[in-house]
Amino acid sequence: MAYGRIPREFIDELLIRADVVDVINARVPLKKKGREYTACCPFHNEKTPSFTVSPNKQFYHCFGCGVHGSAISFLMEYEHLEFVEAIESLAESLGITVPREAGGKAPNKEQQQRSKDLFTLLQDASEFYQLQLKGSDKAVNYLKGRDLSGEVSKRFGIGYSPAGWDNLYKPFLKNYPEQQLVDSGLVIKNDDDPNNIKTYDRYRDRIMFPIRNRKGQTIGFGGRVLGDDLPKYINSPETSVFHKGSELYGFYEARMHTKNLDRIVVVEGYMDVIALAQFGVSYAVATLGTATTQDHIKQLFRAVPEVIFCFDGDRAGREAAWRALENALPVMQDGKEIKFLFLPDGEDPDTQVRKVGQEAFEASFDEALSLTGYFSENLHDRFNITSDEGKSRFIQEASKLLHKMPDTLIKDQLVSRLAKQTNIDERTLLKRISQPESNYQNNQQSSYPSEPYFDEHFEPSRSVSRLSNREVRQTPIRYAISLLLSKPDLVQFVENIEQIVLSKLPGSDLLTTLIETLQESPNINAAALLERWRNTEFEAPLILLMKWQPESDDEEVLRCEFEDCLKHIHKRANEIKVESLLHKERTGGLNDQEKQELLFLLQQK
Repeated sequence: MAYGRIPREFIDELLIRADVVDVINARVPLKKKGREYTACCPFHNEKTPSFTVSPNKQFYHCFGCGVHGSAISFLMEYEHLEFVEAIESLAESLGITVPREAGGKAPNKEQQQRSKDLFTLLQDASEFYQLQLKGSDKAVNYLKGRDLSGEVSKRFGIGYSPAGWDNLYKPFLKNYPEQQLVDSGLVIKNDDDPNNIKTYDRYRDRIMFPIRNRKGQTIGFGGRVLGDDLPKYINSPETSVFHKGSELYGFYEARMHTKNLDRIVVVEGYMDVIALAQFGVSYAVATLGTATTQDHIKQLFRAVPEVIFCFDGDRAGREAAWRALENALPVMQDGKEIKFLFLPDGEDPDTQVRKVGQEAFEASFDEALSLTGYFSENLHDRFNITSDEGKSRFIQEASKLLHKMPDTLIKDQLVSRLAKQTNIDERTLLKRISQPESNYQNNQQSSYPSEPYFDEHFEPSRSVSRLSNREVRQTPIRYAISLLLSKPDLVQFVENIEQIVLSKLPGSDLLTTLIETLQESPNINAAALLERWRNTEFEAPLILLMKWQPESDDEEVLRCEFEDCLKHIHKRANEIKVESLLHKERTGGLNDQEKQELLFLLQQK
C-alpha cells in the first residue's frame, strides 16, 4: 500500500503524456467529428451522441448529462475509482511508477506495516468465520431459514462466529500480537472484568458479514445474533482501516457483479442487500449503522448517476430518508438524480422482493419520489401553509436547506416548485435564500459561476456561442481564459500582467493565476490545469469555459483576438487609474509625478 502525497508535477506530467482520446476510446468507441471525437455518453442512456472529447484540451464533456473532466476524471467515473486509484491506473497503463513525497502526515514504515498486517488479519478472520459456518448446522439452518442460497452466501463471504469466549482469540494469538487483535476490533480487552475474563472475542454465536472496501479488502465485520438476544447487530468499532461514515456495505460486490452499473439502491441492512442480490437486484448497498453521510453520497455520485433510497415506510424509515436528503443537498450536481422509495407498512426490501419478485420490485423505482418532490412534500406535511405564520415557517425552513445547495438546475427547479406551492414570487424566494439568517453557514460552492464573477459584456471580433444550451456571455476576461485554455502558448503575448490585476475586473484573479501558471509550466495542458484546481474556487468557472471551442484554428486569428482582450482589459485598468487620480486631485492634490501620469493617461484615453 502506497502512502504519501503524489507530487503535483507528476500529475501534470501524467496528463501531458496520456491521451484522453486513447483512454476513452479503449472503453467507449469514439468517432472523429471535425476537431473533436463523439460518442453516445457512457454515463446516461441516449440515442443521439452528445458526448464529446477534445484532443486539444484533453477534456471530455457531455452536453446531455453534464459529466466532464480529464483522463483522470473519466477513470474515476467510468471505473468507479478514487482519485489516487485513477492516477495509479493511468500511470500503470503508461508504464510509469507513481512517486510519493516523504514527510508530512504520511505514515512511517512501522505504521504502513501495521495497516498491511491489519488487512491480512481481517482477511484471515473472514476466512476463519466462513470455515466455522460450514461446521455449524445451527448457523447453516438459520441462513436456509432466511432463504439465502449458498451462491449468494459465498459471494458476500458470510460466516459464523461460534459461541464461546476465545474461539478466534486463542488460535489467532499464535500468529498475531494481542494488541493487534484488539486494534482490529475482533477482540475486546477489559482489565476490570469481574469474571476475570480480560481478553475475549467480540463476536460470539453470530452470523458474520465481512465489510469490504472498494478494493475488496476486508476492513470490518457486522455480526447478527441468531436468536432474540440484544444487541441484534454488532458492527466493528472504528479502526485505522474502518470508518463507518465513509464505507458502504455491498458497494464492492455491486461493482463486481453488475454489468452496467448505472443505478444504486441504498437500503438499511445487510440482509436487505443480500436478499436483493439473490433476486437479481445486485446494485444495493447499506450504510453501517449510521445515517447516510455526505461522504457516502459523494462516493455514490462518482459511481452512478442515479441513487434510490429504499426505506421502510415507518417513522424510522422516513426519518432516515430525510437525514439522507439533508446531507445530499450540499453535494447535489446537475446530471445526478436522487429518489426516495418507501415500502408498504410492515415490509422491508428483504420481504418485499421475495413477495413481488425482481421485475415488480425494480418497476417500483419508477414510482419513487424525486428529491424535489420529497423535499416539497415533506415540508408541506410539517407546516400549515394555509396560514401566514405557517407559510413563513415553511419558507424559513426551506431557505435554510436551499442555502446549502450549490447553484444547480435542481435548485432552480426546487425554487420554482416551492414558489407555486406557496404562491410566492420566485424572486422573493431567491432573495430570502441568498440572504439567510446570520447563523446559516454560507459555504457552498457553485457548480457554475454566477455572472458577477466575470466582468461586463464584451463582443470580440468573432461570435461565440452557447454552452450546454445555456447562453454564456463572453467578456474580455472570459474570452481571454477560453483562448488560453485552447491555446496555452498565447501566454507569450502577455506583456504586463500588472495591468490585469489593476483592472479589478471580476475574474481577473483567475486570469492572472492562469497566466502565472502557464509561464511557470509552459508545457502544461488544459486538463492538467483543471486537475490542479480540482475542488477549488477556480474549478467551476474553468469547467464552464473549457466547454467552449474557438471557431477558428488559425493562429493569427486567435492571437489577434487574445490581444484584443488584453487591450480591453488594459483600457479598463487605465480608466480605473484615471478615476483614482482625479479623485485624489479633488480631495488632496497631486504631486508632480502623479500629474504627469494623469496627463499621459488622459492623452491616451
